[in-house]
Amino acid sequence: MLTERQRMILNAIVDDYISSAEPVGSRSISKRGDVGYSPATIRNEMADLEELGYLEQPHTSAGRIPSHKGYRYYVDHLVPWGSAEPADMGTIRSFFAEKLSAAEQVMQHAAMILSNMTNYTSILLGPEVFHTSLRHFQLLPLDDHTAVAIIVTSTGQVENRTVTIPPELSLSEMEKVVNLLNHKLVNVPLYKLKSRLYSQVGEEMQRYISHYEDIMQMLGTALEGDHEQRIYLSGATNMLTQPEFKDVDKVKHILDLLEETPTLLKMLTPEPGGAGIQVRIGTENKHEAFANCSLITATYSLDGKALGSIGILGPTRMEYARVMGILGTLSRDLTAMLAHWYK
Repeated sequence: MLTERQRMILNAIVDDYISSAEPVGSRSISKRGDVGYSPATIRNEMADLEELGYLEQPHTSAGRIPSHKGYRYYVDHLVPWGSAEPADMGTIRSFFAEKLSAAEQVMQHAAMILSNMTNYTSILLGPEVFHTSLRHFQLLPLDDHTAVAIIVTSTGQVENRTVTIPPELSLSEMEKVVNLLNHKLVNVPLYKLKSRLYSQVGEEMQRYISHYEDIMQMLGTALEGDHEQRIYLSGATNMLTQPEFKDVDKVKHILDLLEETPTLLKMLTPEPGGAGIQVRIGTENKHEAFANCSLITATYSLDGKALGSIGILGPTRMEYARVMGILGTLSRDLTAMLAHWYK
């Protein structure tokens, strides 16, 4: 349990480091009007905070910087969870005042505005990712070698793609495959189809159908979703402007991952009961490439059900209070907009 003085000093250090990206010393903290302690007192408290794991000292003669534990305490106990700043709220309100009519256009513009406002990377998952599921699957042979895979979604959309039929697959086996998929995968969200194919369908298919591997490859192609159209990314290269990411190889790894749809879906998909704003700091992102990043996400909903997610990815030295305020305001406005559209 931190003392009130330690909380004040930790808060000041995080705020200064977010602004400067430079280690913070006791003298600069003592000059702040809201602290009021001598450099010697602050040094002692900084040493204690470092021992407790809330601060780190990158160099012996340098000041301190927050650790991931320090950022976590800052977010959980020190950041004021309020609305966005008036200027940020004005930007968001003027965006919605344009009354963009298409959901895709709204998402693209929202992603761009978020990255421009924060100078971080913004990621939005459109509502289709979560509420569109499989209603029916069909395979229609065109000839001995090819067939059309037809996917009918819960929203009435029909998707089709041509697949190659394994030469050993008979018509009766094809019918078994279609019946099994419709039995196991109906009402499964589109973005989960391929993973469910291997986890729930594959084992059973292996027991009843010969040439299992070739058929699974065909079905994997048939169920390949175009989720990229439902993910809106903006400001990926903003990573290059952050002092923490001067290492080109490190940034390249992050940028490569931001192009991987499964990675983005995993990062942004709301967890059960995970409505509202969530903050993942450093290694909490569970991916080595994002160990020096923080991800703040917010969900937007319809009738109390989470439909989509908005995320801001940046360095751990992030403006947490401002970003949380912006995401809170934007998620509420998106929720209100969806309620108006679908009423």
